[in-house]
Amino acid sequence: MSKTPQSQEQLSELEKAMNVIIDVFHQYSRREGDRDTLTKNELKLLIEKQLANYLRNVKNKATIDEIMKDLDINKDAQISFSEVMLLITRVTIATHEHLHDVEDHQQQHQHKHQHHH
Repeated sequence: MSKTPQSQEQLSELEKAMNVIIDVFHQYSRREGDRDTLTKNELKLLIEKQLANYLRNVKNKATIDEIMKDLDINKDAQISFSEVMLLITRVTIATHEHLHDVEDHQQQHQHKHQHHH
């Protein structure tokens, strides 16, 4: 029996994306310590392997220590799934804003070109 309530075909794009986030979290959370939380090492690996490109869009780049301190709301030196979701949410929002900035810049660029002719 599969854990997902519906078969894969019935899942929407967003639901598939949510499943991927959960799967990725577990790929890292199972490596050491508690199977359902991330240690600092696991968090570092997850960030390096899974968020390297998008973290570039976050304006003030924090160190792993700062990210860990920031996310570890209950101060147990472990990052739970909901704590990781905060990071993913922040990075997603920053990326969304960055994409709009890039788009705006490109439109301004094209606009300038139209004026030259």
